[in-house]
Amino acid sequence: MTQKITLRLTFLALTGCLFLGCLGSVGCQTTINGQTLMSPHYMDDDIQYFPAGPEFPLSREANLIDRQQAEQAQHQQR
Repeated sequence: MTQKITLRLTFLALTGCLFLGCLGSVGCQTTINGQTLMSPHYMDDDIQYFPAGPEFPLSREANLIDRQQAEQAQHQQR
């Protein structure tokens, strides 16, 4: 009878260890209430870096408008 109980306890212990091992190795990133919670593998994720852009995002367009206004002012002076 004790061998039967020992076998059952060993089986339950191994099953529990296997379950905890599987639970620890599986993870996913979730969003709860607008907060992104990281996965257990967050140290392995690729880092995304977005360099800072210009302070004024339409600087080329603003320069073009300034040049056009300067050209118009030159044509009107002639």
